[in-house]
Amino acid sequence: MRIEEKMGIFEEAAIFRGVTKEDARQMLNCLNPVEKTYKKDEIIYHAGDEVTSMGVVLAGSVFIENDDICGNHSILDRAGRGEIFAETYAAIPGQKLMVNVVAAEEARILFLDVGRILKVCSNSCVFHHTLIENLLKLSAEKNLRLSKRIFYISSKSIRGRLLSYLSYQAMENGKKEFDIPFNRQQLADYLNVDRSAMSNELGKMQKDRMIEVDRKHFRILGEMEI
Repeated sequence: MRIEEKMGIFEEAAIFRGVTKEDARQMLNCLNPVEKTYKKDEIIYHAGDEVTSMGVVLAGSVFIENDDICGNHSILDRAGRGEIFAETYAAIPGQKLMVNVVAAEEARILFLDVGRILKVCSNSCVFHHTLIENLLKLSAEKNLRLSKRIFYISSKSIRGRLLSYLSYQAMENGKKEFDIPFNRQQLADYLNVDRSAMSNELGKMQKDRMIEVDRKHFRILGEMEI
C-alpha cells in the first residue's frame, strides 16, 4: 500500500489520536504496519498463539471468544472500528493467547508490532509518547468493558443478566430505545446462557410489558429492577 493510501488509517483508529500527518508519515516508516482483510467468521488469532503484534480494527468488527475443554462457547468482548485487540499478549513475550479472535463480519485489520511502540527508537520519534498514552487509555477502556461483563453475568438468573445488560445499554445510550451489537446467539454467548432459555425469557419480559424487542433493537417500556 502506498503512503498516500495509508494516511487514512490515522483518521480511523483511536490509538493514533493526536498524531499529526507529518508524524504519521514518519510513523509508517518506523512501525512498518501490516494491513489484512478477513471474511466473516475467519479466525484472526487462535488460542495458543504467541503474538507480537496487536490488531487495530479499521473496518468491521471482531469478537474475542473462548471455547473451553467441554465445548462451551462464550463471547468475552467485541472490538469495533478504531478499537484494538491482543495488545496485552503482544506486550508479554512468550505469553500464549487464551482466546480466539474472530471476524464478526468482514473486517480490515492493521497489525502493529507492540515492541516497536513501547521501545522508543533511535530516531527518538515524538509520536511514540502519544502512542503509548493512547495504548494505555484503550487498554484501560477494554479492562472496564470486561469488568462490566463480569457484573452482567454475576446474576444467577437469565432475567437478572438481561436486566443488568439492558439497563447499562440504556444508560450508555442516554435513552430507553437502542440497538445492541449482538444477534440473539451472540447475546446468549456474551451473557453465558442458553440461547433457547434466553429467548424464552425475553418473550416473558415482553409479555410482562417490560421491553419490546425486534432483533437487535430494544425498547424499555418502564423502570427495570435488577
